[in-house]
Amino acid sequence: MKSRDSLVRLKEFQVNEKRRQLQQLQMMMAEFERMAKELEYQIGLEEKKSGITDPNHFAYPTFAKAARQRADNLQVSIRDLRIQQEAAELAVEESQAELEKATALEERDGTMRARA
Repeated sequence: MKSRDSLVRLKEFQVNEKRRQLQQLQMMMAEFERMAKELEYQIGLEEKKSGITDPNHFAYPTFAKAARQRADNLQVSIRDLRIQQEAAELAVEESQAELEKATALEERDGTMRARA
């Protein structure tokens, strides 16, 4: 009845919230990947300008060294976000299953009321 209807609305909200969180993770990953590519491009330009591509060389450009560190940090963050994305995908699936159960219960109750 009313409580089942409220339960279904709650489950729908939870599914939508989990999907929104998943989408945010995906957008963050895409932004981090874009930033890492831009840094790699800038590193390449700096190395080409200096003629030194070995980060361990004493005259390796400071900017390239710092940009490489930032790019590496972004890659670590992307890996962490992928783990979070997998967990978020599972949470969406679980919420969707709970919504389907609640919807089935509501439909069953509606069918029983119609028979009575």
